[in-house]
Amino acid sequence: MNASANNMKVWALFVLVMAFLVCFLLYPLWSVMEGALSSSGSYLTWDHLFMVFSNPIYQEGLWNSFLLAFSTTGLVLVLALPLAILADRFDFHGKRWLTSLVLVPMVLPPFVGAIGLRQILGRYGGSLNLLLIQLGIVDPSSQIDWLGEWRFLGVVLVESFHLYPILYLNAVASLANIDPALSEAARSMGGNPWQVFRRITLPLMSPGLFAGGTIVFIFSFTELGTPLLFEYRRVTSVQIFDGLEDIGTNHVPYVLVVVMLVTTILLYLLSKWMRGRRSEVGVVKAIRGEQSQRLPFLPGMVVAAPFVLITILATIPHVGVVCTSLSYRWVGTMIPEQFTLQHYHSALGHSLALPSISNSLGYAIWAVLLDLVLGLTIAYIVVRTRLPGRHIMDALAMLPLAVPGLVIAFGYVSITKKPMFSWLDPSRDPTLLLVVAYAVRRLPYVVRSLVAGFEQVSIGLEEAGYDLGASTTRVLFRITGPLILPNMIAGGLLAFSFAVLEVSDSLILAQKMEDYPVTKAIFDLYQRLGDGPAIASALGVWAMLLLSVTIIGASLVLGKKLGSLFRV
Repeated sequence: MNASANNMKVWALFVLVMAFLVCFLLYPLWSVMEGALSSSGSYLTWDHLFMVFSNPIYQEGLWNSFLLAFSTTGLVLVLALPLAILADRFDFHGKRWLTSLVLVPMVLPPFVGAIGLRQILGRYGGSLNLLLIQLGIVDPSSQIDWLGEWRFLGVVLVESFHLYPILYLNAVASLANIDPALSEAARSMGGNPWQVFRRITLPLMSPGLFAGGTIVFIFSFTELGTPLLFEYRRVTSVQIFDGLEDIGTNHVPYVLVVVMLVTTILLYLLSKWMRGRRSEVGVVKAIRGEQSQRLPFLPGMVVAAPFVLITILATIPHVGVVCTSLSYRWVGTMIPEQFTLQHYHSALGHSLALPSISNSLGYAIWAVLLDLVLGLTIAYIVVRTRLPGRHIMDALAMLPLAVPGLVIAFGYVSITKKPMFSWLDPSRDPTLLLVVAYAVRRLPYVVRSLVAGFEQVSIGLEEAGYDLGASTTRVLFRITGPLILPNMIAGGLLAFSFAVLEVSDSLILAQKMEDYPVTKAIFDLYQRLGDGPAIASALGVWAMLLLSVTIIGASLVLGKKLGSLFRV
């Protein structure tokens, strides 16, 4: 009777979670598809698709978006793969600190980094042009318009230096899972280092690289904030954002969102196939890891140099943001003429900044609580039960990694145009939608972290509790819960920090100033004259500090497993 009651409870939880995912993940996506493929007469039509693909403006936007994503992913691969190989193969002085610094670029949303880079790349008075003038490379009368002629490159650089840690984490994890006996066998048969890497190592780590690369591609393909700040408007994400004003009558934004959705879902399925293909060839994690080669001081410094160089380049936007936040006056000089802490004080007392911080913390806390409830339920059902639909639930929980925030946010706006969900209209109060949007977007991190926790806890401990007559709830809270608490903390920290700094959902769903989260406040302040950019930068630095603490905390708990949270 007790087993039957527990089974009924599990089924009830399964139904509730699936209902939530259907209402707030699948239905918004269906609503977008419906808006793209239906006409005023409520019948299926392909006319809207043909209209968009025949319009040269939207063709250019799609082409630029794909080119941006491919360029960013390629540059990220060039940056991350050599660092991962060096970190795996060699042990050198300062390695622990340098490999930790690789994660630094993750602590600042790229569109905030764009604020600092714009100050550095400004045509008149930008730090780079002033440096080139002092070196005699550029004529003062013909300074380079980096943000005009090289706008595309600026977006690629900002996004690449923000995203390369994701691919680095996946590459390091993939290398750690390769049996060194395979490389040793290849070398014993006369293979040189390049042949071993090309024929053995690279194929075996390719699923991990593809998984991380998919996240990078999807992010850069759908990123909204960075192109907006660089005023690079001929990309699909910005065209969707501009089309929100007439979403009720214009089918074009729906079609553009569907194009993004189909592209990212195809990449998601391809990534799943790649990982499944790796499993089919029977490659398993080795019992022993390959020993890193300990390098003397001078060779170690040579190996450490790429870590130092890439970290310096990646933190240039961060330096620009910090300098802007500290500048009392920064006009026509390479560094600010005068420094002040006033902007940090203003960021915590400004009529727009302070409420936005409070809003973001509230939205994020509620989102994390929702994620923990959903994540615990999903992880328990996936790992500890044999329900027929558990794999579907797991796939749906991971789907937000493949579905861009821009698409989900647009889907939420779309469903609020229907009578059944009109009470969620964000123009009235976006609180519930923002909490749900943040929770759905970061649910995969919590689920993967808790699934790992459940898999590490011996089921025998739980069975001992059942033998003593404890209920499923009591076993979960008294036995399993304390053992998976570190995983809950790690997943919750990541979900919280990334929710606080969520960009696409915030820009689209928060429509009234009193409801702005911090990222929308940063975007709004930057466009204001006077000290707006400096206060926006100060807010960005506060956000940077918050995310730094949470990522360090999560990495201390999860170690190398942190990379598994950034896989589709």
